[in-house]
Parts: sequence; C-alpha cells; structure tokens
Amino acid sequence: MSYPFALSFIISFILVLLAIAFYTLVERKFIGYFQLRKGPNKVSLIGLPQPFADAIKLFTKEQNKPTLINKQLFFIAPITGLILALLI
Repeated sequence: MSYPFALSFIISFILVLLAIAFYTLVERKFIGYFQLRKGPNKVSLIGLPQPFADAIKLFTKEQNKPTLINKQLFFIAPITGLILALLI
C-alpha cells in the first residue's frame, strides 16, 4: 500500500465517521421537533458538540470483559464489523 493511498484512506475514514456523528445529531434534532421538543441542546451552542460528548462518553465507559474469552477475538470482532460496514 503506497503512502498517498493510505493517507487518503485514513482521511476518508475520519471524514465518514464525522459525517455519521453529525447525521446522528440532525436525526436527534428532527425527532425532537417531531415530538414538539427542542432536541439535543444540552451541550453548548445548539448542540453542535453533542456528537463529541457522545464519543467521549463511549470511550470512557467501563468495559465489562467476560472471564473465559479469547481476548484477541473479543477486541478485534467489533473493529472488523465496523470496517466491513464502512467498506460496503
């Protein structure tokens, strides 16, 4: 894999993740309006930092690990699923 292709892939991957985060924000806003409420506006200016707050919450949550597991497979499986979902 050449460097320009790898860099392009990483930048595209990050941009897709950011787009998904903000599509989630827009979805929450629409659902809030449909239910006659304001939607996610708890974090700063009109809720724009909400996806970042959700990401921080996701990464700081306590991870529960079963005791009798194949540790490598336990950690690689979700990453593989995400990569396959983004490639299709």
